[in-house]
Amino acid sequence: MLITDAMPREYIILECTEAKKEGKPVSRYMSTRNKKVQTERVEKMKFNKFLRRHTLHREIKG
Repeated sequence: MLITDAMPREYIILECTEAKKEGKPVSRYMSTRNKKVQTERVEKMKFNKFLRRHTLHREIKG
């Protein structure tokens, strides 16, 4: 039985931090996080197809 309302997970958007500095389009990814366990903003290394390399992506307000 899946109860979605009781689960403390929320959807977040991760955005590339290096693309704007280089004047390229930003890459964005959707992910989830547990609000109760991880209270600070999420940072992950993800692939940016415009820069053709892995870059740091940070959570933005969504």
